[in-house]
Amino acid sequence: MQIRFENAEVLGATGFEQRSLGVAGSKLNAQADGRAVDLSGYWVLPAFVDIHGDGFERHLAPRRGALRDLGQGLMSVDAELAANGIATATLAQFYSWEGGMRGPEFARRFLAAHRSAEMLTDTLVQLRFETHLLEDYASFAALVEAFDVPYVVFNDHLPHDALNKGKRPPRHTGQALKSGRSPEAHLDLLKRLHAQADRVPEALKQLAQDLAARGVRLGSHDDATPDMRAGFQAMGIGLAEFPETLETARATKENTGHVILGAPNVVRGGSHSGKVSAAEVITEGLCDALASDYHYPALKQAVLRLVDDQILPLEKAWVLVSSGPASLLGLRDRGDLSDGKRADLVILDPKSRRIEATMVAGRFSHLTGGVAERLLG
Repeated sequence: MQIRFENAEVLGATGFEQRSLGVAGSKLNAQADGRAVDLSGYWVLPAFVDIHGDGFERHLAPRRGALRDLGQGLMSVDAELAANGIATATLAQFYSWEGGMRGPEFARRFLAAHRSAEMLTDTLVQLRFETHLLEDYASFAALVEAFDVPYVVFNDHLPHDALNKGKRPPRHTGQALKSGRSPEAHLDLLKRLHAQADRVPEALKQLAQDLAARGVRLGSHDDATPDMRAGFQAMGIGLAEFPETLETARATKENTGHVILGAPNVVRGGSHSGKVSAAEVITEGLCDALASDYHYPALKQAVLRLVDDQILPLEKAWVLVSSGPASLLGLRDRGDLSDGKRADLVILDPKSRRIEATMVAGRFSHLTGGVAERLLG
């Protein structure tokens, strides 16, 4: 397909430019000589690159055991991603002691379904591995290799404070039932994993080295302190997802790491769990990318809030959801609208702030409203 978009405001590195934008096949091509479509009154911007999102979970398991065919759920995920302007999505799947749809068996099912799914959105997989699962290190590494997983993030969600005090963790019974275990069996597992904490750093260091040698990108999640982040950085784990304090974010950048924050934090005006405000970190110039986290619409909402609150101009805010995450993922073929890049773009009505079209590699994954009328009418 060849097409030319005319008379739109096209977002570039220094702001909007009124210029035509050509698409030939899967690429942006200034010489494209296809049908001209008048987009007067619209903005054309780089499509979103989502570096971390688990909003797909509700499509795969709307109720426990309700959906057996994960492939059908992924089709619904594809539609939601497209409607929210996301051309590249990183689906963050747990591999955790938490069990249920966060357990190892569900992770295997998810990877198999993803491998065979036909989606218009370019979807990558991130596996979120719980570091205290020492007995799973070998099988986890084999799973990453078998499914060619490009991105691994290390979590530690064990309730260490409660376990150190010999107390039952908060919300324990509900979490046990979600895992498919009795409260007693679940507590025994937590205690056993907690007791082997001293063995984790050395095992994790070796696992990180093995994965890095295969070209896997590595990150950590919810780093609470600069010292914690420094420990991960020393293992070659350079991406810090959602650091919990401004000091931790600053230490990440000072130690050549990269900071990823949650877009919902920006939209809410702060963390829902009392952690550092993402807007504060962004104001300090410490953020490399925003992620949808648990809510895909938050990418667009966060960028527009940063602009409305006069924290960043649009062209700089948009970098955090396009070329910024693309760079961290090693995707040099997308993230901006320069000639020769992959034709990943969104067409947005600046009055309604609605995304009316999403294009992925030169194909429309979402088309509605006035843009659909101009293209089809």
